[in-house]
Amino acid sequence: MASLRGELPSLMNTLLICVTFISLSCCEEFAKSYRRPNIVLILTDDLDIANGGLTPLSKTKKLIGDAGISFTNAFVASPLCCPSRASILTGKYPHNHHVINNTLEGNCSSIVWQKTEEGHTFPALLKAFAGYQTFFAGKYLNQYGHREAGGVEHVPPGWSYWVGLEKNSKYYNYTLSVNGKAQKHGSDYSKDYLTDVLANMSLDFLQYKSNFLPFFMMVSVPAPHSPWTAAPQYQNKFNTTKAPRGPNFNIHGKDKHWLIRQAKTPMSNSSIKFLDEAFRKRWTTLLSVDDLVEKIVKQLEIRGELDSTYVFFTSDNGYHTGQFSLPLDKRQLYDFDIRVPLMVRGPNIKPNQTSPLLVANVDLGPTMLDIAGYNVSKTQMDGMSFLPIMEGLVNSTGWRTDILVEYEGEGSNVTDPACPLLGPGVSECFPDCVCEDSYNNTYACVRTIGPSANLQYCEFDDNEVFVEVYNMTADPFQLTNVARSIEQEVLEKMNRRLMILQSCSGQSCRTPGVYDPRYKFDPRQMFIGQSWQQSRLRQKI
Repeated sequence: MASLRGELPSLMNTLLICVTFISLSCCEEFAKSYRRPNIVLILTDDLDIANGGLTPLSKTKKLIGDAGISFTNAFVASPLCCPSRASILTGKYPHNHHVINNTLEGNCSSIVWQKTEEGHTFPALLKAFAGYQTFFAGKYLNQYGHREAGGVEHVPPGWSYWVGLEKNSKYYNYTLSVNGKAQKHGSDYSKDYLTDVLANMSLDFLQYKSNFLPFFMMVSVPAPHSPWTAAPQYQNKFNTTKAPRGPNFNIHGKDKHWLIRQAKTPMSNSSIKFLDEAFRKRWTTLLSVDDLVEKIVKQLEIRGELDSTYVFFTSDNGYHTGQFSLPLDKRQLYDFDIRVPLMVRGPNIKPNQTSPLLVANVDLGPTMLDIAGYNVSKTQMDGMSFLPIMEGLVNSTGWRTDILVEYEGEGSNVTDPACPLLGPGVSECFPDCVCEDSYNNTYACVRTIGPSANLQYCEFDDNEVFVEVYNMTADPFQLTNVARSIEQEVLEKMNRRLMILQSCSGQSCRTPGVYDPRYKFDPRQMFIGQSWQQSRLRQKI
């Protein structure tokens, strides 16, 4: 790909001659043969993989997964919508893009975000420096359209065509910003069901875009986020479906952070009924997403562009429904909340591939820039391109072994009247007074996957300096916290790696991990320049 850069001036001159002297059809064929690949990113909202989230998406799995590569170890940098979406757009960990939660005060689509990060997202680079025409449709960041952040008139830089949903996921009765102009929608299925509206707008873009330039299209659907409103034809599907009863379902989260231990075990019948119904409804909303994927792929095929287009399918975070007796939400450090689906098809990707290599959503931007021929090293992105993995050019010994996951908990100073016993500092309380978040549900984790290790190491920023460690090979459901029994050397390695990742930026985030053969552990570097949490860690373990 890089070799084409030097040829661009002469190619542009030839193309100009073609436009001037030869037929339009000739120019179209010439442009297609030399331009960069097209890129499509389909982003779902709260779609898990650990609890069967892909089950309803049979057409998506066939058209993208079976036609390309599926990553079994794809993770998010933060298990919450706005920080995770900011990581996708910027290629940065939350400690570098500074979006910490879904509120305007938490930098979600704020003026500060707009001034510091929005102009440097990978779509902005694709448009400004790689010559892509860009299209966005759907949910952007949770506070997009807020009056204090410019309203729906604000169109983020980098988008040739913009269809942004005002604020959070909805299916009916919402407002779209169509290139900065408000377009209100009601509750008529034939005109307003958001997943279908996004599908139709995407097809319109494919039909009316320029045929001379490559394109990037990002379609960000509401499903399967609450309020879990299915299209009429799918409302009665999965009527007998219940949330999976795996080994970590409806059990006490012993040896875990207090927030997990406070959940009532066993759950009440009302909580179980509530989460089962939510699980079923989530699946019904995904059937329209499956239709959307089919429509886009078929339209690309009809237009003769499918073979020159990379199609990505993923989610902003996972989800739980009853694991460790938490009724339903995200925000936790466990695999069901941080591991997501990731499937890609495209040029030079052989079909029916599965990769166990460790990738994260901070890698999406660098990968797409790499596809476009943009030099990722020029950016300050923390992620790395996994295009070599998709093309079969990298094996497990040449890839990273760990990534960072970080989350800053939310909680009010006012006691929730529905849960007075929990006191102030908590939020997101669900049926039967089970708390799903709190101000000290603030943690950072190293998720490690390598030839000789599959581990998760997490530190909480609280008065306990609580630590959770899981051997994912022996304990894939994270039932037993082994922080007090694991080898001291492993704890020291993981603590040191966490310190490095929490302060990393750009290239330093991509240095060898603790289980990478290139990594050399020096115990003399332990506890140098550590934060107060880490200085106390040695005493607590």
